[in-house]
Amino acid sequence: MSTNHFPIAIVGAGLGGLTASRVLHVNGIESAVFELEASAAVRTQGGMLDIHTNNGQKALHAAGLHDDFLKIIHEGGQSMRLLGSDGTVHLAEEDDGAGDRPEVDRGDLRDLLLGSLPDGTIHWGRKVTGARALGDGRHEVTFADGSAITADLLIGADGAWSRIRPLVSEAWPAYTGISFVETDLFDADTRHPRSATLIGGGFFLALGDERGVLAHRESDGSLHVYTALKIDEGWLDTVDFTDHAAAKAAVLAHFKGWDEGLRALVADAETITPRRIHALPVGHRWDRVPGVTLLGDAAHVMSPFAGEGANLAMFDGAELALAIAAHRGDTEAALAAYEEALFPRSEASAAESAANLDTMFGTEGLEQTVAFFTSGPAAV
Repeated sequence: MSTNHFPIAIVGAGLGGLTASRVLHVNGIESAVFELEASAAVRTQGGMLDIHTNNGQKALHAAGLHDDFLKIIHEGGQSMRLLGSDGTVHLAEEDDGAGDRPEVDRGDLRDLLLGSLPDGTIHWGRKVTGARALGDGRHEVTFADGSAITADLLIGADGAWSRIRPLVSEAWPAYTGISFVETDLFDADTRHPRSATLIGGGFFLALGDERGVLAHRESDGSLHVYTALKIDEGWLDTVDFTDHAAAKAAVLAHFKGWDEGLRALVADAETITPRRIHALPVGHRWDRVPGVTLLGDAAHVMSPFAGEGANLAMFDGAELALAIAAHRGDTEAALAAYEEALFPRSEASAAESAANLDTMFGTEGLEQTVAFFTSGPAAV
């Protein structure tokens, strides 16, 4: 088995890991990023993201990419509509360009970060099979292709099911009680004009009966829909999602009596994908372990109902890189400073996310969510 050594190894080429690598590079510190996917083009990267001024955009400033970020903003994406299950519109806000959460396509944002890194930074097709401490803060990571690396500093940016997390914590994500069924309606203005009008230009939310429909208009003109069910963890396993007609019928059985326009977001869909929502415990933290740390979902995966996942991952990556740059030659001081700030901010967002889940999918979810959006800043 071949083994190479890297001073700084980042596992995971998501937004957080790439931001960490970029901010390190800006500060004259090189890193290596190891990603299980075979290439940047192996799959689509998901839907729209709202990037916040107080964290995600700060990370882009630190990365020297904020001006380029402004060029990929989805105009109109900050508009919002909130409906009840009967189709009644309870809140409608247009995007006047003055908001602090501009929308971008996740794939465009990832491409921006990838393009900002030196050639050879990303090591594609490296699926982690294990990680172990070697002593003196050094760690070994093994991969499915039979190779291995050692690192003076190992950064786990490998998501909810992190292979690096067990080096610092025994915590594991738990089911939140909510499952998503994702659907897509392509070329919506032409092929699904009723649904396109219903969703509007940006974020869409319909709530009632302890369930919901969340959607975005994508930059390619498609509608990306998340049907949210408060359901037992095993329910998705009872549905054959390879049979689209049967899967749609199973989902729609939970939305009897809902407005037909809302039901059409599932009935007319061209793709359908199940997804359980998991979260680490609110307040997840660990004791300082020499030579290793976590960022993003590896550190604090939470439900999406605070709208902070991508923003926190990028901010984590930037803050970690800046701490390393500020404590050159003293990795432990850098990691201690980073984690001291990481834990309280991630706990606050995780608590907000859990509270929003309870509110949105409670017995008075619609009424309480309307009250929230009309009395304070949006949190989804």
